[in-house]
Amino acid sequence: MLAPFACDPAQSRGRLYPEQESAFRSAFQRDRDRIIHSSAFRRLMHKTQVFVVHEGDSFRTRLTHSIEVAQVARTIAGVLGLNGELAEAVALAHDLGHTPFGHTGEDALAAAMAPYGGFDHNAQAIRIVTRLERHYAGFDGLNLTWEALEGIAKHNGPVTGALPYALAEYDARHDLELHTHASAEAQVAALADDIAYNNHDLHDGLRAGLFTDEDLAALPILADCYAEVDRAWPRIDWKRRRHEATRRFFGVMVENVIAEARRLLAEAAPASAAEVRGLGRPVIRFSDPLWADLRQIRDFLFRRMYRAPSVMAVRAEVTRVVEELFPIYLADPAHLPAKWREDVAAVPDVTALARIVADYIAGMTDRFALQEHARLTGKVAALPAAFHQATG
Repeated sequence: MLAPFACDPAQSRGRLYPEQESAFRSAFQRDRDRIIHSSAFRRLMHKTQVFVVHEGDSFRTRLTHSIEVAQVARTIAGVLGLNGELAEAVALAHDLGHTPFGHTGEDALAAAMAPYGGFDHNAQAIRIVTRLERHYAGFDGLNLTWEALEGIAKHNGPVTGALPYALAEYDARHDLELHTHASAEAQVAALADDIAYNNHDLHDGLRAGLFTDEDLAALPILADCYAEVDRAWPRIDWKRRRHEATRRFFGVMVENVIAEARRLLAEAAPASAAEVRGLGRPVIRFSDPLWADLRQIRDFLFRRMYRAPSVMAVRAEVTRVVEELFPIYLADPAHLPAKWREDVAAVPDVTALARIVADYIAGMTDRFALQEHARLTGKVAALPAAFHQATG
């Protein structure tokens, strides 16, 4: 049974291009399935989360991260009486717009695109699902429901000020009400993203040897998690100890979000999904005390992982890869594949050309970007050997 403030697929605002709905799948199920079957979703398998793909087969990628986010989103949505299929669809799509090499690649591409309207991975996800996926006979994109598109566009909150061109272009055709908060399902997907990366970045950092279990056991929340494991299993081996502690950390975050969301929803008592959007504040969030503890953990990760010398060395090299690829394609679009050159032939100006080049680079996987860079420049990126994984 759905809560009154959940999104009901039977009451969906529909799709930009009307379609006959399925007899056995809801509108939101179809959204989820189209995302899973998209080319952009498959490419996430070879895109960086934190560590470049070549650095080890056991580190998270954008694909495994997205699957973990979807799992958390389904769980929270189910407990709160929300539509789990919509929450899952938004969770699975939320990183489709990411470039190769994670946020490092995005920063480099945004800098290259600064004269042409910039680049934003959330807006790029909308561009992918509304334009760049070209498989269906009747339309470009995936023709997702309004609710799925709204969730992708503003799961992190209202989008105000100057809009990224990729988002403004679609919003002009199909108003996503960017000034409001998204549905509770999309808010769940956003918090599920936080939960997933807070947990797995700790695990990947441990595997990479950037910090130790003892370092984590000194942090808020995690201190209690490790202590609980040590009391219950004083002679457990280190691998199991680590897993048991981090899974408890994971559970603390999930349980906190559920408890806080129940409190906020009971307080606001929205009678519909539209009322959730109109509240002017999120209803899915961490409690203030837990959020304060999580900020300390994020500060630790920033210092010890995201800005670790070994990670920064890789970031410098992959930044150079994107910086050198962009002007090559912009100066000579003949380097683009034939199907991309068809779009280039119709561009009215250099800005439109730059946006096609950005679409192409953003869609690359890590390894393809490295291969293309080597092919076009004759240089091989000086990336370090894979992390030693004996501890993983």
